Amino acid sequence: MNAPGDRLRILVAMSGGVDSSLAAAMLVEAGHDVVGATMKTFCYSGDAAESKKTCCGLDGIRDARLVADRLGIPHYVFDVEDEFTRDVIDDFVTEYGRGRTPNPCVRCNSNTKFRDLMKRGRVLGCDGVASGHYARLDRDNGEPMLLRGLDRSKDQSYFLWGLPADLLGLLHFPLGELTKPEVRSRARELGLETADKPESQEICFVPTGNYRDLLAKKLLPTHPALSPGAIVDTRGRILGRHGGYSGFTVGQRKGIGGGHAERYHVLEIRPETREVVVGPRELLEVGGVVVGELNWLTAPPEPGRRLQVQIRYRSPALACTVVAVGGDGVELRFEEPARAVTPGQSSVFFDGDRVVGGGRIDRVTATAY
Repeated sequence: MNAPGDRLRILVAMSGGVDSSLAAAMLVEAGHDVVGATMKTFCYSGDAAESKKTCCGLDGIRDARLVADRLGIPHYVFDVEDEFTRDVIDDFVTEYGRGRTPNPCVRCNSNTKFRDLMKRGRVLGCDGVASGHYARLDRDNGEPMLLRGLDRSKDQSYFLWGLPADLLGLLHFPLGELTKPEVRSRARELGLETADKPESQEICFVPTGNYRDLLAKKLLPTHPALSPGAIVDTRGRILGRHGGYSGFTVGQRKGIGGGHAERYHVLEIRPETREVVVGPRELLEVGGVVVGELNWLTAPPEPGRRLQVQIRYRSPALACTVVAVGGDGVELRFEEPARAVTPGQSSVFFDGDRVVGGGRIDRVTATAY
C-alpha cells in the first residue's frame, strides 16, 4: 500500500460527466501522474441519437477526451463490451426473468468499472484507479475502510458494496468530502467543459428508458417473464391480467388496473405461476430479510450484532440485528418494519459510516400477509 503523499500513477474512470472530470482534475492538482480512461461498454451501431444520451455513450467519450486534453493527460477508450455484457447486461436480463429487480450499477462497479479497469491500468503501469463516486476511503489505520460520502444526499457507497476487498487499497475517491454544488463550482473555476452538464438518469444500456425493450430483444417471446398471467390478491382471487411479470416490481402501484375499493401495490412476484400478488400498502411491511450473494469488506458479523441496512439507494438506513450467517446468506431482523423490500435489489450493511458489506435481497421474512 502506498503511503500518503506518494506520487502515484492513477487511472481515472472518466464517463464524460462533471464528477469524474473533477476527480481527474483534483488528482492532477495533487501532483499525481493521471491517465484518463473511458469504457466502451456496448455497441453504438443502433440509434445514434439514443447512444449519445447515456453516460457511456458517444457524447461521454467526446467530453471525457475534451477534459483530458484541457488537463494535459493521456486519454484511452477501452472496449469492455464483452465483459460488460457478461457481468451486467446478461445478469440484468436473467434477474428480471426470475421476477427480481436488479441493480445494474452495482454490478458495473463491482466488476467492469474497477476490477476490469484495474487490469488494464496495470498494463499502463498504474498504481490505482479513481472515480467520481461520492464515497470516502480511510487509510489511516492500516486496513483501508470504505466510508459513506460526506454529503449524505449524494452518498454513493450503496453502489460499491460488491468491490473486491483486496482492491480497496488501490482505489481513490477524490469527491468524497465534497457536495454536488461544490463539485460544479470547482469545475467551473477550472474551465472544465462538463461543469454544467446534466446528470444522466437512464440505465446506460437502456437509452430508451424502457427496460422491457431490452428484455424483448434478449428473451424469447415465449419466456414466462413476457407472457400473460394473473394479478391476484393475497387470497388467490384473480383481480385482473398482466402482459408479463417483468413489468412489475415490489411496491409498484401503477399498471395494476383500477376498479378496486382501495389502491393496491405489488406485494410479490411468483415467476413459477406468473402471478403478480397485490394488496393494500400496509401489507408491504416486513419484519426481516434474507440476503444472499454476499461480499464482505470487513470480517463477517456474528449473530446478535446490530447494524444498519440500506435496502434501496434513496432510502434511509434501517436499524437491524443479525439473526444468522450461513451458506445461504445472512438473515436480518429489522427493529422497525421495513416497506417494499424487493428481491434482487442490493442490501448494504453499515456500521456507522463504514460499509461492512452487502448482498442481494433473496427473500423477505415475517410478511404482513
